[in-house]
Amino acid sequence: MTDLVTIRRALISVSDKTGLIGFARALAERGVQILSTGGSAKAIREAGLAVTEVSEHTGFPEILDGRVKTLVPQIHGGILGRRDLPGHVAQMQQHSIAPIDLVAVNLYPFEATVARGAPFEECVENIDIGGPAMIRSAAKNHAFVTVLTEAAQYAEVLAELAGQGGTTLALRRRLAGEAIARTAAYDAAIAAWFAAQRDETFPTRLTISGTLRQGLRYGENPHQQAAFYVSGSRPGVATARQVQGKELSYNNLNDTDAAFECVADFAPPTVVIMKHANPCGVASASCLVEAWEAALRCDPVSAFGGIVAVNRTLDEATAAAIAAIFTEVIIAPDATAGALAALERKKKSLRLLLTGGVPDATAPGLTFRSVAGGFLAQSRDAGQPARDRLKVVTKRSPTDAELEDLLFAFRVCKHVKSNAIVYARGGATVGIGAGQMSRVDSARIGAWKSDEIAKAAGLAGRLTEGSVVASDAFFPFADGLEITAKAGATAVIQPGGSLRDAEVIAAADAAGMAMVLTGMRHFRH
Repeated sequence: MTDLVTIRRALISVSDKTGLIGFARALAERGVQILSTGGSAKAIREAGLAVTEVSEHTGFPEILDGRVKTLVPQIHGGILGRRDLPGHVAQMQQHSIAPIDLVAVNLYPFEATVARGAPFEECVENIDIGGPAMIRSAAKNHAFVTVLTEAAQYAEVLAELAGQGGTTLALRRRLAGEAIARTAAYDAAIAAWFAAQRDETFPTRLTISGTLRQGLRYGENPHQQAAFYVSGSRPGVATARQVQGKELSYNNLNDTDAAFECVADFAPPTVVIMKHANPCGVASASCLVEAWEAALRCDPVSAFGGIVAVNRTLDEATAAAIAAIFTEVIIAPDATAGALAALERKKKSLRLLLTGGVPDATAPGLTFRSVAGGFLAQSRDAGQPARDRLKVVTKRSPTDAELEDLLFAFRVCKHVKSNAIVYARGGATVGIGAGQMSRVDSARIGAWKSDEIAKAAGLAGRLTEGSVVASDAFFPFADGLEITAKAGATAVIQPGGSLRDAEVIAAADAAGMAMVLTGMRHFRH
């Protein structure tokens, strides 16, 4: 297999014209003959560079409104012909097929066309056929052909040509792999679009693709490798611009995503403090700084070294308040100049991510989890039970204030690992029990942690006194509910559906609690 390949003839056909002229000029200066099509040929010619139209090279015109222009033997034979096989060389000479040593192609902008909501027929017309065929041909014959699919690759190829007079096998092989990955991602996007046209959430074949954003130092633990891939435009860690701070870790990204998804569930100014993918403080208020103070009050110990998410532009007062304790990451849709200055001045190592928006918590989408030999896919938990769909099952109905807190607590509960119990009062969490094998233990832990925080703050009363409580799933027995009543909770929200619902409701009545059922469960494993 040949190591160094001299480039004598190049085929350039690109939708994205970024860097095109500089690349074409550098090739022309090396005496490379340039073949091109349509808009690419026009741009190269207007730059004063020599270019041969593909139709002139092949002797066959573009037909069917440009649908067929490169799908001819003179092009694919020139790309696929093996220069080391006498039979191939002889056939190429017999049919006047000139070798093509470099193929630079990027594809019709199908993904961008779909993203802007173009009509069906326009999307179909942006499904590239000739481009993927040329890319795959060049990748297959990378022993002799260099293939480029991104403008970012131009500089490396030009550098190797300048330094060595040709491209090395190592570079061609890597570019071939990247090319095949690009066409695979392109096909995956087309397949996903067709499935969406059929309202088919789970097609027979589901392909997931992503673009490498960054390699990570390690995964959850130092002995694990990790990387961050981007596969969509949903506002969050994938769209975020890191304004300051150290490199993000795998755990930072995971926790930050969980925090931002949680804060997106709330309409008023809200702050979420996340630790190990569990909220340790959530609060809504009239402004972010008040929400921060209330969220921090829930569990200031766990907040140390946590992730903070806000659903409004981060202001200077809130930024300064957050900077008063050790925080790993802040994620926000935007930040004022004053907030940026405050964080730069006080916490240069703190990672600040600005996303440009807040995700729609009700938008459809899929989430994934790997299992041995495959993966699980499910629709995103976008459920938000409406106030008028709640069912009061106790003798006492909740007051308006209790009802507001119940809905708030249940939204928080959706983002707490199961079994989940959330105590809330005045639009803020005051106790959270998460991730226990027993719901009783979650109820105990939420109340116990709240009492410990009150004690440390020198408060005489209990933070859970007069609170409401949310459970992500039904109470299987009355014991968990009874613990929340002893903690001072006055109302409870839960899905219902237990065989012992009557027993649980009776316990609520005995404690003078109001209870509403949602009919909706929020397990989060």
